[in-house]
Amino acid sequence: MSENLSVLVCLAHGTEETEAVTTIDLLVRAGIRVTTASVESDGAREIVCSRGVRLLADEKLVDVADNPFDAIVLPGGLKGAQTFRDSPLLVETVRQFHLSGRVVAAICAAAGTVLVPHNLFPVGNMTGFPGLKETIPAEKWVDKRVVWDERVNLLTSQGPGTAIDFALKLIDLLIGSDAAREVASQMVLAAGIFDYREWAVNQNQQ
Repeated sequence: MSENLSVLVCLAHGTEETEAVTTIDLLVRAGIRVTTASVESDGAREIVCSRGVRLLADEKLVDVADNPFDAIVLPGGLKGAQTFRDSPLLVETVRQFHLSGRVVAAICAAAGTVLVPHNLFPVGNMTGFPGLKETIPAEKWVDKRVVWDERVNLLTSQGPGTAIDFALKLIDLLIGSDAAREVASQMVLAAGIFDYREWAVNQNQQ
């Protein structure tokens, strides 16, 4: 049941607020418990995002890193992603999620800035912010709005404009397509966003 599922969303100064808040919002709509955690080295819980929006993290990462979350989300925003990259605790937390087979989800700058430099996914296709394409090895890069590599339980996406796609796919992975479709039906989706209602029609026609 979704109420037993929990997701950790990491935050740092410079995190891209649209990516963080959109993901949190849709997960909560699906009934998933979300914990936001500050990765700041001084433990600051008030986070100033990339466009100046202030978010208050629920916890410090050090206090919740070992909790049994079902997935971890790394929003983008280059400055925030660089803080993730430079945090030994964040890097080890992501490594443990990966080794335990849980979902690691990264959007925008996070994949190329955090996952690649630390070689957290030696195998794994991914995408990211197109303007930072060079940070992802060419053999791993996939030019799609959302990329799911089921071999390594890695979900990646490209930027603020793909955050809804990203969150819906995460809901699909954690609960199922029916839950994603239900959340999608509550929203007025822009053209190009993966529409789970359309998916259901296609499935029913097969």
